[in-house]
Amino acid sequence: MSPLRTTLAYAEYLALLTADLLYALIPAYRAYDLAAGLARALFPLFRTRRAIAVENILKAGITADPLAADRLARRAFGHLAGHLCEALKAGAVIGPENWRDHIAFDGPEESWRLLFDTPQQPIMILTGHHGSWEVGACVISFSRPMIAVARKMNNPFVDRYLKRRHFRGNITIVPKKSGFSSGVLRLWAEQKAAMTIVMDQHAGPRHGLKIDFLGRPAGTHTSPARLHLKTRAPILAGSIIREGPFRYRMVTGLPIRFEPTGDRDADTTRLLTEINARLADVIRRYPEQYLWAHKRWR
Repeated sequence: MSPLRTTLAYAEYLALLTADLLYALIPAYRAYDLAAGLARALFPLFRTRRAIAVENILKAGITADPLAADRLARRAFGHLAGHLCEALKAGAVIGPENWRDHIAFDGPEESWRLLFDTPQQPIMILTGHHGSWEVGACVISFSRPMIAVARKMNNPFVDRYLKRRHFRGNITIVPKKSGFSSGVLRLWAEQKAAMTIVMDQHAGPRHGLKIDFLGRPAGTHTSPARLHLKTRAPILAGSIIREGPFRYRMVTGLPIRFEPTGDRDADTTRLLTEINARLADVIRRYPEQYLWAHKRWR
């Protein structure tokens, strides 16, 4: 970076450190409520995001009432802020010795064993911007190694700080733009890790297919399907739902073990359709915890 950009980046980093020191004064069990309450109060100021959220809720058929959609959008906006702030406090409350006390499981016993018993093979965990996805990776990493695909921050000082401060447990961060290199795939296989992908971001025609999601075609990244077809690693699709302060429930179904037909394009479409359907089902059950304000449909 140029000297000017380095100076600005470091100033941003110092501002983050200052905010973090102030945030440390907030009790961990109050973090979610305070952040969610503030976000709900400020929600009317975010006019564009508010309009996007209400439109998405209505078009997904969650409700046909615009006023109810607006109330739901406000709750979801509050949950986003509350969840992110609670995630920053999770390391002070949840650790290797007590993580099982903080998570319940809503799914088949086979999926529980696959996820939390002694790892026998690499697996994939596919989720969306739903529930407590940030906390989920940290909690699960206490039971098996995790490889999380995440966007690299533009500010290198902030990026390094967040990795040290936020991602606890046995977690390897893979920058989203780097792709799934041979080294990453080798690490995944050797560690018998859980590859975690938040896969409800919009994918353009170069990287995705139009697949139904909550009743509307949505650009869906093909990489999870291609990874499964290549490695045959079982997939768990679902969400980590927040039930209370540092109390979570993983909601998922039977592991996806897709049997290829030999037609790669058709197999990819069928597999992505199944994954999107499972994610949509959980979102419909807990719509107040979904990020409706992002541009999922373009």
